[in-house]
Amino acid sequence: MKLIASDLDGTLLNEKGEISRENVEAIKKAEAKGLHFVVATGRSYDSAKRILTKAGISCPIICLNGAAAYDINGHLTRDIPLDTEACRKIVSACQRAEMYTELFMENNVFSSGKENFLEVAIEMFKNVMPNSTDEEIRQVVEKRFQDENVQFTDNFEKQLSDEKNRVYKVLSFSLKEDKLSEAYNELKNEPGIIITSSGHLNLEFNHPDANKGLALQEYSNRLGIQMKDVMAMGDSLNDKTMLQSAGRGVAMGNAAPEIKELCKYTTKQNTEHGVAYAIEEMLKEYHQ
Repeated sequence: MKLIASDLDGTLLNEKGEISRENVEAIKKAEAKGLHFVVATGRSYDSAKRILTKAGISCPIICLNGAAAYDINGHLTRDIPLDTEACRKIVSACQRAEMYTELFMENNVFSSGKENFLEVAIEMFKNVMPNSTDEEIRQVVEKRFQDENVQFTDNFEKQLSDEKNRVYKVLSFSLKEDKLSEAYNELKNEPGIIITSSGHLNLEFNHPDANKGLALQEYSNRLGIQMKDVMAMGDSLNDKTMLQSAGRGVAMGNAAPEIKELCKYTTKQNTEHGVAYAIEEMLKEYHQ
């Protein structure tokens, strides 16, 4: 193995949204042996960068599910936004399904309303923070809005009609499975749109060429590394393309069943330093 790629939420990050000391040490150990490390996340660049910097990790970042990528110096190396008309169709379908929706642009995120998200977030975070109170979860949500530079709007058309705005991802949540299915079924065959998910309560919409697998292949090609020499780690459906394309796809212990099924390897959970464990096991095998 010559390159390690890791998702953030549910993978490199623990239940507190932080990178554990064990994970940091394993990454640095791999880098000291000459391996490259890259993050591939659904988050925005600024949000991912802030978390990595706090942990003392400096690396290239594939963000917004592969719609954008930045080198180690913060220069944009991949740029695949959604078509504006495709965005309008996504927003309309999600609004008809009464779903909470966000538009991810290069430097900020526009939200359809904080309270709408809070209801979903409390339910969502109860799964990963079962011992936390609603108030503690509310504080996590507030931090998330700050990290992603979220702004609130009651009319997305204002953002979509501004030619300077480029939407890289649309993220939508609902507590109701039938509403998620309603929006998915309306949009699944629309040209210019690919639908994935990073959790059972959401849908993520990107340009069809904006996926982690293609972005990771582009990055490895620039390094002169073949995909058979790449290890990728993830937990959700938006990680599927990179786990399939990597020579060593590793599912987290907390990964979705479909992700575990497609990966030859499974590591410990994200709350058990699963990234560190996967790296150590790989190093034993390849770098004696």
